[in-house]
Amino acid sequence: MNQIPFYVPLLQAAPGGSGQLATTFITFGLVFLIFYFLIIRPQNKKQKEARQMLANLKKGDRVVTIGGIRGTIQAVKDDAVVLKVDDNTKIEFNKTAVAAVLNPAKPEKQEPEKLEADSSSSEK
Repeated sequence: MNQIPFYVPLLQAAPGGSGQLATTFITFGLVFLIFYFLIIRPQNKKQKEARQMLANLKKGDRVVTIGGIRGTIQAVKDDAVVLKVDDNTKIEFNKTAVAAVLNPAKPEKQEPEKLEADSSSSEK
């Protein structure tokens, strides 16, 4: 008990230590900025891309799950997808289990516009 008052001056700030306090705050601020730009910001960007990828899943996309199962999406539900992994095998997964889209489904072909008719009518 007699030693406690001996350590009290060590816990108190040194006289004229306001300059050290400002340096400490600046250092912590710089460390936070480094963490933000090197860790937090890239992680948020990656999460945003993953949410967008899951929102854009559609029938016909070839995907791989987090378990490594590859298949083609046969149906998309609110929070699940049905994958066709073989001729007769369909498995239902949560959307969050989809790790990546390997080959997005090709959009349906639209009828080619009749350019010949347009060009012949403009010549008249």
